Amino acid sequence: MQTSTPRPPGPPRTSSAQRAATVALTALAPASWGTTYAVTTELLPPGHPLFAGLMRALPAGLLALALTRVLPRGDWWWKAAVLGALNIGAFFPLLFLAAERLPGGVAATLGAAQPLLVAVLAVAVLRDRPTAWRLCWGVVGVVGVGFVVLGPGARLDAVGVLAGLAGTATMALGLVLAKRWGRPAGVGPMALAGWQLAVGGLMLLPLTLAVEGVPQRIDAGAAAGYLWLGSMGGLIAYTLWFRGIGRLPVGASAPLVLLSPLVATLVGLGLGESLGLLQSLGFVLALAALLAAQLDSPRGLRRAPGDGVRDRDPAPAPHPDREASPRDPVAGGPAR
Repeated sequence: MQTSTPRPPGPPRTSSAQRAATVALTALAPASWGTTYAVTTELLPPGHPLFAGLMRALPAGLLALALTRVLPRGDWWWKAAVLGALNIGAFFPLLFLAAERLPGGVAATLGAAQPLLVAVLAVAVLRDRPTAWRLCWGVVGVVGVGFVVLGPGARLDAVGVLAGLAGTATMALGLVLAKRWGRPAGVGPMALAGWQLAVGGLMLLPLTLAVEGVPQRIDAGAAAGYLWLGSMGGLIAYTLWFRGIGRLPVGASAPLVLLSPLVATLVGLGLGESLGLLQSLGFVLALAALLAAQLDSPRGLRRAPGDGVRDRDPAPAPHPDREASPRDPVAGGPAR
């Protein structure tokens, strides 16, 4: 009679198909954000970036709270406030200001620097040394996006550039802190997204009324634009985003933001723009960087520059029903 050899104990490994599904769903968030630039310039009334951020955040946040009926507890009151301020309250008006003052592709390119900022912040906040593989592909992604959208005719506005860079920095810090803190037990990604959207919207409400007020005219196109930004670009996107970054390594989730400028470029093509040879090459480079960041590092590229020890590959993503915890390395959070 044959006896089976017992399998060694260890954490359950997520299959490649489950990992790919998580990446695909998470990627829908930055892909939808890539439509923000066209919606802002084509549909929304100009000169109201604060109001646009308010309409994108507050209704979606209140709807999420009504659907989930879950409020923060304990130290999650201040954590939700910090994340809401970074990811929503500061990021949204900076995003719309950049979108108004810069061509959509140029504004989106500034956001392509986020993976590199995340890599730097992850060292300080997560004690996570990025692999040279992902750092190299992060640079390739920025260069590729730059080829796509920056050309001799690109119009650069100083205020718009500063707003775009500041928005990129705030969201990069928000991503790293969200990965650091994880989600409280029993709280789903929609509730976490709703807390932040509500906090950010409440922050923007008095500022919007004091500085901009309500646009004099909101036509059907503007109403449709606000609805799209608040639903797909707001509640749905942020629910998928916080679900994904809790399950994926930070080095794999951050490069997904490259989809935003790529989608912005594709939308521009649909509006009559065209790509030259250099821009087409940049598109391919950016797409290759995004895909390569999802792969494991080759053995020779596991070390980060200046790091004398071999960088550990991230633990496998958890089972879809398992929450990430900042104290559980198996669930995707950094160990303390």
